[in-house]
Amino acid sequence: MENKARAHAIISGRVQGVFFRMETKRAADGFGVFGWVKNRLDGTVEAVFEGDRDRVDAILDWCRQGPPAANVTGVKISWEDYTGGFNGFNIDFAKWS
Repeated sequence: MENKARAHAIISGRVQGVFFRMETKRAADGFGVFGWVKNRLDGTVEAVFEGDRDRVDAILDWCRQGPPAANVTGVKISWEDYTGGFNGFNIDFAKWS
C-alpha cells in the first residue's frame, strides 16, 4: 500500500512577483503531486499538496528554496488527511485571501 499524504503550506519571504506559483506548478507536475497554489493578500503563497508521501516531501523541500528570484524565509506546514480529491495541480487565480 502506498503512503499517501496531504500538506497545507504557507510560504513566506519574497515569494510574490517572482513566478513562484508558476514554478510551483511546474515542480508539482514534475513530482506527480496534485493540489493548488495561490497568492495571499499578506504577501505569502499558500498551497495544498497531495500524493505519495515522498513526493509531497520533495515538493515541500523545493518550496523551501523556490524559483531563482525568490527568497524564502519560512514554510509553515500543516499535515491534513489525504482526500484524493484532486486530478492535477492548479494555480488558483481567484480573489486573494
